Amino acid sequence: MHEQFIAHIRRKPDGSWDIPHYLLEHLQKTAAIAEKNAAKFHSATWGKVVGLAHDAGKGRIEWQEYLKLDSGYGYDDEANLEGKKGKIPHAIYGAMLAETLFGQFIGRVLAYCIAGHHAGLPDWSSAEGAGRASLQFQESQVKDLNNIEEFIREQVKAAKPEKPPWKFNKGLDFSLWIRMLFSSLVDADFLDTESYMDEEKARDRGGYCSLKELLDRFNAYMENLDANSENTKVNEIRRDIRRKCAEAAKEDQGIFSLSVPTGGGKTLSSLAFGLEHAIKHGLDRIIYVIPYTSIIEQNADVFRSVLGEDQVIEHHSSLEDDDLTIKSRLAAENWDAPIIVTTTVQFFESLFSAKPSRCRKLHNIARSVVILDEAQLIPIEFLGPILEAMQLLTEHYYVSFVISTATQPAFNAKAVNTFSGLKKVKEIIGSPEEVKKLYQSLRRYHTSFPANLAKQFTWEEIAQELKQYKQVLCIVSDRKSCRELYNLMPQGTFHLSALMCGQHRSEKIKEIKQKLKNKKPIRVISTQLVEAGVDFDFPVVYRALAGLDSIAQAAGRCNREGKLPELGKVIIFNPPKKSPMGILRKATDTTISLARLYNIDPMNYDLFEKYFEELYWKANSLDSKGIIKLLSPDLKDGGIFFRTASDRFKLIDDSLQKTILVRFGEGEKLIDLLKSAGPERWLMRKLQRYTVNIYHEEFLQLRKRGAIEEVWPNIYALVSNLDYSEDTGLLIEDTPYDPEKFMV
Repeated sequence: MHEQFIAHIRRKPDGSWDIPHYLLEHLQKTAAIAEKNAAKFHSATWGKVVGLAHDAGKGRIEWQEYLKLDSGYGYDDEANLEGKKGKIPHAIYGAMLAETLFGQFIGRVLAYCIAGHHAGLPDWSSAEGAGRASLQFQESQVKDLNNIEEFIREQVKAAKPEKPPWKFNKGLDFSLWIRMLFSSLVDADFLDTESYMDEEKARDRGGYCSLKELLDRFNAYMENLDANSENTKVNEIRRDIRRKCAEAAKEDQGIFSLSVPTGGGKTLSSLAFGLEHAIKHGLDRIIYVIPYTSIIEQNADVFRSVLGEDQVIEHHSSLEDDDLTIKSRLAAENWDAPIIVTTTVQFFESLFSAKPSRCRKLHNIARSVVILDEAQLIPIEFLGPILEAMQLLTEHYYVSFVISTATQPAFNAKAVNTFSGLKKVKEIIGSPEEVKKLYQSLRRYHTSFPANLAKQFTWEEIAQELKQYKQVLCIVSDRKSCRELYNLMPQGTFHLSALMCGQHRSEKIKEIKQKLKNKKPIRVISTQLVEAGVDFDFPVVYRALAGLDSIAQAAGRCNREGKLPELGKVIIFNPPKKSPMGILRKATDTTISLARLYNIDPMNYDLFEKYFEELYWKANSLDSKGIIKLLSPDLKDGGIFFRTASDRFKLIDDSLQKTILVRFGEGEKLIDLLKSAGPERWLMRKLQRYTVNIYHEEFLQLRKRGAIEEVWPNIYALVSNLDYSEDTGLLIEDTPYDPEKFMV
């Protein structure tokens, strides 16, 4: 009888029915994949049982009849399908079966995963607003488990898992483990279902080079690069940094810091560490986590040139479908590739997500090297849960982290005193004295602070100074200041801000780099979006007073290659307008307080720890949304609030912003196509390069004056290109907000 139970059914291209995907086969194959996934963190038996139980609710006559009615399978006459039943749940039956068979602890762990494998991990109760979606409520609706066929009950019962793989600590330990099991199940279910529903897609997966092959490619590339590079002091230092990274890779797994001034070659050096370290410890992949999409595109291009076009997977919102091969699209679903390049938002929001699509890849973070580029940009209000999750990934999931930045944040327990912080961080460059020596050896500019920190300069005064230079970059802290200063500059000056869509910014940055390379006159007024990873090399850089980390990053755009006959000039000035309220204001105030005590120098490595410690102390909270509490259960009743925590863990608060499509370049044609054809996936991917994020107040202003229209339900676009400037981007009225942070 059980051989007739079906999990899925599909039609062939000719309209006839294919052989069904039988339920027992699906449960066993899903269990085998989930077992393999969970074995990476010593939880193989848990993966197996959750795989066997996940679709147990389909093993009921009632659900089998629903499947046949819903699909039409077995019905020759379409008229017989009239009045078919509404949707009948199955996941909660498997969840309840697990709790019944294995009790409150083992059963509850499995129940969270099983109940959520389609809809997402649930909250335990309605206490945080989950209501009827809560696990507690769903389970209360299950009246009869006896109608699950005995052959399925016996399969699940026989697979009772071993005890948990380690003793759980308070905090995120238990909930992170459940989410990893959930990931192991969701990916296994997707893959086995795909193998039946879309055999061609399943065949396209995999086929990547081994990490050893990629290391051979890397070494060959570097040998050629070194042979053809100028023998400058900066290049000599970069080679030494790369050598130290290769040596440090032989050490035991753990958390590493890579403290290198901007322009020191962190990108390729960290790749050297990642490849060597992964091979040494038998790890599966290297994951680059980068704050800005503009840097992702830049770094991914570098990695592809080194390792091969088809070996590097980008996973971020700005990708166009045309940029993705079939394999890379599939790998982005579950990160099943050797080199992944992704955003800070994608990585950390996935770690705290309840959604199956986002959690699917989490088990592939286990047994990997994760390189956090520009880690100082992680939002302070989420540092508590992020640092705790990083420590747990290191201790239980065989993850090695590299915190790579010129301005090393103080992530240790002393600095983040109300949270555990990170333990035993190992500096790749060496001792504090060696790090200081490196910073001094890469000194390529002189920094001058205003003699009177209280005196504010007008934009007219700053503009007059900037006009003295043929090549100069000026960075300010908000877009209104950027426009005001830009409007005072001579014709031909460049403007960069987040009011320009991604495609617009990319084109401008490319043009600026070409002018710098050709030694042409070039003046640029920009917001802080150029401070991380945009490889500008100006002889003179002006920076409005800001956090010490921002000042150091801005300084990294000055004399980057060290080719000037003398030191470059970095000039800090006090602008007419204070930094935006919130963490940017606190960062500026922290810099000012340090400047009154010390001779501020962005190359003074000792100051960074003092700066970050004081900044963290000033922050309202390192866990402003209470994420740790929501995910820290009372182990007696398993009361975890996965969905509420997921909803609150937003590095970018999308409730405050709206995305609009702009008519820049190809965006004009794509918006018109959207209006006629609708939001097809490939089209929306292309349009992501032509979006600008604004606050709701600004959105309402644009609507009021008729500048935007709803081109599809809940999708808005500019009516014409009259509201988009080729020089400064979207034309909006000034508000007290600044959406520059949406660049993450």
